[in-house]
Amino acid sequence: MMRITIIGINYAPETTGIAPYTADLARGLVARGHSVEMLTGLPHYPSWTVDRRYAGKREYMELDSGARIRRLRHYVPRRPRVLGRIRMELSFARAVLLRRWQQNPDLVVTVSPSLITAVLVVLRARLARVPVGVVVQDIYSAGVHEIGGAPVAVSWLLARMETRSINLAAGAVVIHARFVDTLATIGVRRDRLTVIPNWTHVERHGVGRGRTDVREGFGWGENEIVVLHTGNMGMKQGLENVVEAARIADEKSLAIRFVLMGDGNQRDELERLGRRLDRLQFILPVPDDEYMSVLDAADVLLVNEHPGLTQMALPSKLTSYFSAGRPVLAATEADSVTAAVLRESAAGELIGPGDPEALLRAVFALAGNPARRAELAEAGQIYASKMFDREAALDRYESWCARLSDVPVRSAGRR
Repeated sequence: MMRITIIGINYAPETTGIAPYTADLARGLVARGHSVEMLTGLPHYPSWTVDRRYAGKREYMELDSGARIRRLRHYVPRRPRVLGRIRMELSFARAVLLRRWQQNPDLVVTVSPSLITAVLVVLRARLARVPVGVVVQDIYSAGVHEIGGAPVAVSWLLARMETRSINLAAGAVVIHARFVDTLATIGVRRDRLTVIPNWTHVERHGVGRGRTDVREGFGWGENEIVVLHTGNMGMKQGLENVVEAARIADEKSLAIRFVLMGDGNQRDELERLGRRLDRLQFILPVPDDEYMSVLDAADVLLVNEHPGLTQMALPSKLTSYFSAGRPVLAATEADSVTAAVLRESAAGELIGPGDPEALLRAVFALAGNPARRAELAEAGQIYASKMFDREAALDRYESWCARLSDVPVRSAGRR
């Protein structure tokens, strides 16, 4: 049995982004017989508003499937620009460093982002002579550079911090092989990196609501093409492109509806831009047990990325999109990590980002080709079954933790 402390600012009940994978990691390690302590923040993503259930106290103690969860209070910016996010990370890092970790852990695992916390956790663990691993869900320095939210000097400093923290750790996990190449270009040692893809964290719950019921419930017409984008509405999604496509569709009276389901720091602005557009709809996130039914009811599942975004991230929504049996359309740079996964999977069509006319053409091309839609849907499900299996991924995490901590594990898999 290993004693593992996991540290990361995002955790369930947040339903999108990094949180579901960190929560599944903690639960999966407990299910495999290990002792897990989780130090995390207050639920705030993607709305950037602290969940009301966690208002007031400095610290909350919970149990989640046997994992001991300690939630630490930290600053949350109303508008998560670069300086606000740095302040939040400093606030969370300070809370983590001031708390006593569980006694004698065999391994500390820190999740990045947040980068500042990861750097300080690696340093503290090394001073305590405890092995430490880093899980890289997004490449922080690449994101700051690609979205263009910080001066060059800040981007350079963050790249140095990211490189240093990973090279000082006993090892790091990245979620796609392309991340290995990107990190190597800023000086990270390749022998420090292990690739473990994320998995499908949203499961089908029983029969679920039927396609007709879901479409009627949301007011989707039987004959209109529903293009659904789910998850965070932030800077890196660049969803102004979708708003403009809906505007063009209104002007031409096209039988299409763009649906943005989720929340995020750009939602208010997107709603302002899309006010009075008949072919644009915003809906709040749905519970996990309804999510797959909503995907099933759509005609095309959309990934939309900000122009210039290539190396920083891989949208977590793809794990669910592929499993849903619906064609995927990605508006992204041709050399992005997202494009690489679409090519590997053969499960979707690719168009350039920031081009609403191209988005409309691609949607109608898919709508008019049922055989192509079926081909893409089947390819996505095959890819998901091979690449996004939850238990296989957690087995690999258990083996990775055992190697870093030098604690023998009897056998991989749920006990």
